[in-house]
Amino acid sequence: MKLKLILSAALLAGVISATAATETAAPKAAGTNADPQAAMTALFGDPVIVKGGSFEIKRSELDEVLAGAKANAAAAGQMLPPDFSVGVLNQLITIQLLLQKATDADRVAGRVDADLQFTNLVKRFGSAEAFERQLKAVGMTVTELRGKAMQEAVAKTALKRELKIAVSEADAKDYYAKNPADFEQPEMAHVRHILLMTIDPATRTPLSTNAVAAKRKQAESLLKRVKGGEDFAKLAKEFSEDPGSKESGGELPEFPRGQMVPEFEAAAFSLTKNQVSDVVTTTFGFHLIKGIDKTAAKKIDYAIVAADLKEVLSRRQIAKLAPDYVKKLRADAKLEILDPALKALSEKVEASAAAPVESSK
Repeated sequence: MKLKLILSAALLAGVISATAATETAAPKAAGTNADPQAAMTALFGDPVIVKGGSFEIKRSELDEVLAGAKANAAAAGQMLPPDFSVGVLNQLITIQLLLQKATDADRVAGRVDADLQFTNLVKRFGSAEAFERQLKAVGMTVTELRGKAMQEAVAKTALKRELKIAVSEADAKDYYAKNPADFEQPEMAHVRHILLMTIDPATRTPLSTNAVAAKRKQAESLLKRVKGGEDFAKLAKEFSEDPGSKESGGELPEFPRGQMVPEFEAAAFSLTKNQVSDVVTTTFGFHLIKGIDKTAAKKIDYAIVAADLKEVLSRRQIAKLAPDYVKKLRADAKLEILDPALKALSEKVEASAAAPVESSK
């Protein structure tokens, strides 16, 4: 069981995953400030694609989430399913429907919840500055993310109240006792690194043989300087080509096995505190890696996971009860999908979902 934040994976795509941006995606080209979404809006406007009751959803709201999700999938070498846009659109619709049901108490509780989750998210990046840098890298501001987090938290609070969702302390402790494997924290590595890229960050195509040889020579030169006593973090700030970590002296957040590319992972987990690797070659380029610390695998204490566990168990109750409730909300709101392509795709998805039920009759 992954004890996730309340913020939706779609809204945070490209932000959470970018805690190790270098190892899951080629960084953006330096100095590139192009905003495809803004360009599309300038060319084609920002039409309303959904109307329902007293709310509307515009094309830009959907495109913003899709852009992050597509970048996240591309970074992992994956493709989004053809109907992914409908799933995201339905999520945005559900949030708006629930906001219409929210009470003042829901809004107060939602703000508290969103602020807590936002604080936890910042902690994962080590500092507010590092978090803001990463948000900027994926084209989002702190204000925008906080606004989305607030909306979703209020919507979730309203939904839990409407469905009368409740998880007791006894329920949570019982699950914790019966599912010990769910609460095992894997071994974690914490490192700094310097990256010299051997691919073009914009096209992800390999550099020329001569350019790669020059990068290798530079990496070996930097390794000699580190072993000669120069400060690793200072060299990372000056020479690393990973925009996600260079300003923090090459420091990456802690990570478990399976998150980085194999060569980087193997080197990182072999290092002791303050030990520096030889030059490590990955598909992204040449790395120098310095160990900061390692955390042994352990079972997480109940007190640490209690709040998140209750949240997960609440989600299970919601998953069971919410579909029929949301279906009624959509009908009451006389929901209309105005974009013809999205409407057709939505109808296709609904028909596909209904098919197994019909065939079983």
